[in-house]
Amino acid sequence: MTHLHLNVNILNAGVFGGSWRFPGTDGTASYTIEHYVSIAKKAEAAKLDAVFLADGPSLDPQIRHRTANNLEPTTVLARIAAHTERIGLIGTLSSSYNDPAELARRLGDLDHVSGGRFGWNVVTTAGAVAARNFGRAGEPGHALRYRRAAEFTERVVAAWAGRTALVSPQGRPVVVQAGGSGDGRRLAARVGEVIFSADQDLDHARAFRAGIRDGAAAFGRRPEDVVVLPGLSTVVGGTEAEARARRELLDEILPGEYARNRLAAQLGVSLDGLSDDEPIPAGLLVDPDEAGGSQTFYRVVKTIIDRERPTLGRLLKKLSGGGGHRIVVGTPEQIADDIERWFRAGAADGFNVMPDVLPSGFDDFADHVVPELRRRGLFRTDYEGTTLRGHLGLGLPAAGPYERRPLEAAL
Repeated sequence: MTHLHLNVNILNAGVFGGSWRFPGTDGTASYTIEHYVSIAKKAEAAKLDAVFLADGPSLDPQIRHRTANNLEPTTVLARIAAHTERIGLIGTLSSSYNDPAELARRLGDLDHVSGGRFGWNVVTTAGAVAARNFGRAGEPGHALRYRRAAEFTERVVAAWAGRTALVSPQGRPVVVQAGGSGDGRRLAARVGEVIFSADQDLDHARAFRAGIRDGAAAFGRRPEDVVVLPGLSTVVGGTEAEARARRELLDEILPGEYARNRLAAQLGVSLDGLSDDEPIPAGLLVDPDEAGGSQTFYRVVKTIIDRERPTLGRLLKKLSGGGGHRIVVGTPEQIADDIERWFRAGAADGFNVMPDVLPSGFDDFADHVVPELRRRGLFRTDYEGTTLRGHLGLGLPAAGPYERRPLEAAL
């Protein structure tokens, strides 16, 4: 039987908006390198496929409401590589605000020195905050960001394929991509090897995975060379009551202004004057394909609003200040049940695990959920190889040609 794949997303103090305020948690730990290294060591001991670092090339004004990832991903992953031996290392770097030649060298070198463990999460960087950080008046349009990303990625991959020195043991880094919009799905099918997704519904997730694989085949790729990993936030308790109490506490300590601001930014609307007891007026929301920021999370949130018509307060708690990834609350057995159901249904090849609180939530997952998955024969007991491609069961695809023309500017 094919085993599922598991990454851990080391997202500052945890994915929940109030994670840094959780009892016993050091709210500033994410500003220390030890925070990331210790979680990575724990993940390697649990035989996870990779650690994953999200990032954006900006200083977020939301810092007044929660801690953030303030250490650049390749810097952190280089340190993790020195303190681990097998676990994969996936970092997020923008195709909108980098140079392909420089990025190819930096990431290729990290892949080489880590022994072939690196994966690049290609993002197009939505948001006016990042644009202002680079002296721009506004963010690039959605379609333009993705046109640039496709050519940018092909240039980087071609540079890796052409290396004659410092060649990686895995050939070249794994290309990771996230995006549920039409443009994002096309990019994933064209160049992505690991696809991060956000989905609340099993049937929709199964259709998304099938669509990505069909799209890859249309580009002349093997569908089985694409691994789809939805985001999954976990709240683990020794009993169901303990897990629910933990979730309720996280809801209580969620900074309300942070949650409102984050949701307003995701939807591109103002929530000023709307009370927690009112639903978001349907007239405020556009079709997801017309949204200018992250269409993936816009679509997830709009689906919840259309289906459940929650009050603003209920919606903020349902999202827990996060971006809309699915949250599972329960005992290790209940969480393993959920993971197994999605995996066996063909809705996921595994998950990008986003613990509620770090490090405690990941300790619970590694110590209790992973052993339960092993008892069911769903997860490896040890690594078979030494590279990220090996962990994921991926071969080395051909590097497609690209036209040598000036790269389309982000703006």
